[in-house]
Amino acid sequence: MSDRMLVIDDEVEFAAFVRKVAESCGYDVRTTAHPEEFRQWSREWRPTHIIIDLVMPEADGVEILRFLAGDLSAARIFIMSGFDGRVVDAARRIGTERGLDIVTTLQKPLRAKELAALLEANHSDEDMVTEEALSHALANGEILPYYQPKVDLRSWRPVGFEALVRWRHAWRGTIPPDQFVPMAEASGHIDELSDAVTLQAVSQVGAWRARGIETGVAINLSGLNLHEEALADRLDGLCRRLGVPEDQITFEVTETAAMAEPLRALDILTRLRIKGFKLSIDDFGTGYSSLVQLHRLPFSELKVDRSFVQECDRSREARVIVKTMIDLAHNLEMSAVAEGVETSEILHTLASLGCDVVQGYALAQPMNADLVPAWLAEWDNTNRPSSAGPISR
Repeated sequence: MSDRMLVIDDEVEFAAFVRKVAESCGYDVRTTAHPEEFRQWSREWRPTHIIIDLVMPEADGVEILRFLAGDLSAARIFIMSGFDGRVVDAARRIGTERGLDIVTTLQKPLRAKELAALLEANHSDEDMVTEEALSHALANGEILPYYQPKVDLRSWRPVGFEALVRWRHAWRGTIPPDQFVPMAEASGHIDELSDAVTLQAVSQVGAWRARGIETGVAINLSGLNLHEEALADRLDGLCRRLGVPEDQITFEVTETAAMAEPLRALDILTRLRIKGFKLSIDDFGTGYSSLVQLHRLPFSELKVDRSFVQECDRSREARVIVKTMIDLAHNLEMSAVAEGVETSEILHTLASLGCDVVQGYALAQPMNADLVPAWLAEWDNTNRPSSAGPISR
């Protein structure tokens, strides 16, 4: 797979110049002058390299760096500007101290030969995400859950967190799950990976309870985890050992994963529910057997896929689909959760459609466990009962 370069620069001719040079060096390139388009592509396309113009009318480079840090971007970043060198260097320090991989800063104008040499020397090392490297990461505690809040739309209170796995690589920075989870599944490390995340997440719930913070956590399971007949007993034993009530743990399973071995999945998931765990059908609407799964399997929560959520405020079709899913969940006595909520407009639309719980960047980015107590305190201080609810805000 070729390196993916995303360029944000309001000078169209300079962006075209960078594209031409980068493509000649073997990069797949996208350019934009618009921050919203940049954010969307950054999240969906996951570029390996990013070039940022520091001075732009719609959003300056520091705002872009702030976004990338919050999004846990692992891309190699080049800051380019014709601005004062000390300001550019300050931006570099901001990015570095926020945990970003800032390769260098460059002054405009730039010669093609100079840029080409830099890009040739900085091709990515995605091939470093290997089975051996992942095994090392698991053994050395580099696989960590980050926690994204889930908020009840009626009470406007946090009701839990989803544990989203990240690989904090020693020198590559944060590696997103789409770059290593498929490899973990293919190489046979998925049980080890899921066990590591589950142990940390359940332990964290116990640590929060010890501080007086009562909150639940949702943990993703791969379909390949649903092969162990004793899984429910093992997870129940873990909760008992750590003093965590089973009903504070939700396991999320995609509908496609649950269909891989339907009878075995029915057996294991039913036993998880009997033990007191909650079950969520994730990415609902993207598979081929959604209604069959809802009929057969004992889910307690339905998660509306982000591909529908992110269009529901401006697409009638998406809005109808989301409303249908919410009503279906309620008719089956399940809660409806919308993921990928990124704007206040989407938030208001979901509230009007009767959605129960939401999560996404409009509320909070995934965060390290250490930041959760402060986030909860700030949310509580900012969202008093008199102003609760997205409609009144």
